[in-house]
Amino acid sequence: MSISTVATSPAQASGQPDLAALKTRQQGTWASGDYAVVGTTLQIVGEQLCESLDVRAGQKVLDVAAGNGNVSLAAARRCCDVVATDYVPALLGRARERAAAERLTIEFQEADAEALPFKDASFDAVVSTFGVMFTPDQDKAAAELIRVCRPGGKIGLANWTPDSFIGHIFKTIGKHLPPPAGVKSPALWGTPARIEEMFGPHASSIKTEIRHFVFRYRSPEHWLQVFKTYYGPLLKAFGALDPAAQAVLTSDILAQIDRFNRSGDAGVVVPSEYLEIVVTRR
Repeated sequence: MSISTVATSPAQASGQPDLAALKTRQQGTWASGDYAVVGTTLQIVGEQLCESLDVRAGQKVLDVAAGNGNVSLAAARRCCDVVATDYVPALLGRARERAAAERLTIEFQEADAEALPFKDASFDAVVSTFGVMFTPDQDKAAAELIRVCRPGGKIGLANWTPDSFIGHIFKTIGKHLPPPAGVKSPALWGTPARIEEMFGPHASSIKTEIRHFVFRYRSPEHWLQVFKTYYGPLLKAFGALDPAAQAVLTSDILAQIDRFNRSGDAGVVVPSEYLEIVVTRR
């Protein structure tokens, strides 16, 4: 068989990005390293989101792309009935360990954010922090969040903005390893315009607020070492480059840390802007 006769997917044939293939690669990326090492430092974001949602004891809460369970834990601490989902089983295992250590009851289920295995209107609140924003098919993922949330319920999200520190880290990676053509940037989830586009037709209200998470590390080199070891996107980026290109990427990332760092000493105190969203389902 010649190369020209190898079967292609409908997406490839039409010139559209192959989202299924991209999802498989992304799943491998997030399964690499150990995101829980980074994720656990973001716990305060989950706590703040639950307060902004004003979750109540006894409410049914679904955490989508839960990672190691920051919002799940926060909601369980508030006596909610919580289901945590992710498509990386190892991350759910980390979340399960945390819940057990704190004697919190959470149901864990492997699930794809673009095809949630739940009935319509099953939850009082549907949440995600820095998770669902990375889905390849943004509109499909948003539609699923809406579908499983009951009318009058709330969807709560925390997403990095395009101009945030993490947004610039991804832009820096993109200069070295360009993202697939035709795929929407995850950072669009951190813009009010894109949120209105995806959720507006199904919302009675949308409230957004700019907040900041502060990364605190011993030094810029310490931040980089942790992230290139445990944070899948950075680990994979370095693994795809030769030593000379790795050195350039290292220099570029350290420059971004220096740009945002407000420690005033050898340490890292880097605020990263994110958009907190509370959608009330119509």
